[in-house]
Amino acid sequence: MTEIVAEVEGRRVRLTNLDKVLYPVTGTTKGEVLNYYARVAPVLLPHLADRAVTRIRWPHGVQDESFFEKNVPNGAPSWLRTHAVPTTGSRSGAGRPGEIVFPVVDGVASLTYLVNLASLELHVHQWTVDEQGEVHPPNRLVIDLDPGEPAGLMQCCEVALLVREALAGRGLQARPVTSGSKGLHLYADLPPTGSPSLDSEGATALAREVAEELQSEHPAAVTATMTKARRAGKVFLDWSQNAGSKTTVSPYSLRGREKPWVATPVTWDEVAEGADDEFGLGQLRLEEVLERVEEHGDLFTT
Repeated sequence: MTEIVAEVEGRRVRLTNLDKVLYPVTGTTKGEVLNYYARVAPVLLPHLADRAVTRIRWPHGVQDESFFEKNVPNGAPSWLRTHAVPTTGSRSGAGRPGEIVFPVVDGVASLTYLVNLASLELHVHQWTVDEQGEVHPPNRLVIDLDPGEPAGLMQCCEVALLVREALAGRGLQARPVTSGSKGLHLYADLPPTGSPSLDSEGATALAREVAEELQSEHPAAVTATMTKARRAGKVFLDWSQNAGSKTTVSPYSLRGREKPWVATPVTWDEVAEGADDEFGLGQLRLEEVLERVEEHGDLFTT
């Protein structure tokens, strides 16, 4: 096993198997994945800030098995920031029974440490936690647009425009992100702490209200029902990712798909083009994302 020790932000981080191919179709290696995350970190880290991170790991590459990891890995460095969350679903790991101890990515060093473990996907909650360990209400709402075959990204773009309008009618400004898989994610900021704010249950109810409203108005194109058998040819508006226990893949995270696609912020003009042309918008690969960031910065914030 090849190994080097890199100094990242003053921390010593062990990097292993840099030449291991994690995406066989494109030949993308672990070293290239680490390079991507280091270069995209300036725009990625704000999306991870103060959020508990669940990872999906592919130790032997995307052609092999993967597993979810919520708890801090065994042997994690002492400088890795963590946060304990009570749960009824976890009885093992870094914390006490009934507790998950999540990592919180607060810099390039912690990001590099986790990615070196073949954590290709980084998923986060909609709520945040501060340095004192206090959990704050969700500061954003997210709706996942998931197409049921033969619907695809074009149909997601068409429906995204409807969701944008529905959210605007509620005073919320939506921002689109390609999922890096099949569909789109739409985010909208929620009122900050100190204003009339929603808890996770309230945010879930609001997202479900939007989904069911559009299902009623556009039954041939939209479904708010989770049953997969009822999704054929429609776009499922997954409102459930606003629940306190649920996570969504972070903007700028890689996906463990056939190719190194990335959950990528895009513009509404690009979404409109995707709604008009089957080839107007596609899922984007890591090298394309780095070029976009170099040219435009973080489109999520503009």
